[in-house]
Amino acid sequence: MPPPKIVDPAQLDCRALLHTRDEIYAVLPQKHEFALLDGIIHVDWENSIVAGFRDLRTDEWWCRGHMPGNPIFPGVLMVECAAQLAAFCQHLYHKGAYGDFLGFGGFDGGKFRLAVAPPTRLIFIVKMIEARTRRIVCDAQAFNEGAMIFEGKITGVPMHLEAGRSE
Repeated sequence: MPPPKIVDPAQLDCRALLHTRDEIYAVLPQKHEFALLDGIIHVDWENSIVAGFRDLRTDEWWCRGHMPGNPIFPGVLMVECAAQLAAFCQHLYHKGAYGDFLGFGGFDGGKFRLAVAPPTRLIFIVKMIEARTRRIVCDAQAFNEGAMIFEGKITGVPMHLEAGRSE
């Protein structure tokens, strides 16, 4: 049985874009194929919750090799989307307080509930549950057409741009 939803994705409006792809990747260091988020659609300042989305297309680089003829969005890329959303969440709430960017530090309690194929839209939601000097922890969930497809805890560690040095 899935855990309670951090936010019900049916309550989110993907047309109400709060931060564009360009604004997200002006902050995050990922580029090209690894710029995975398409927009931020919800920010709940009081509860440290951020929601964003990713539109999966049939012409994406991973489609050719991840189950040829029947592409399935790789779970590792779902985790990366959630990690990037957690890093953006950290930026919104703690601008500059945790290094140059938040690097991937871990993934706990992960469950993948359904396979996802393009074309479709995935909604990712993170809630910051811990913010310490050396790490940030967020609960993360992803939804497709209202169904929870992924859940887990993302840990981020402060990083510096010079040679990927961590705190």
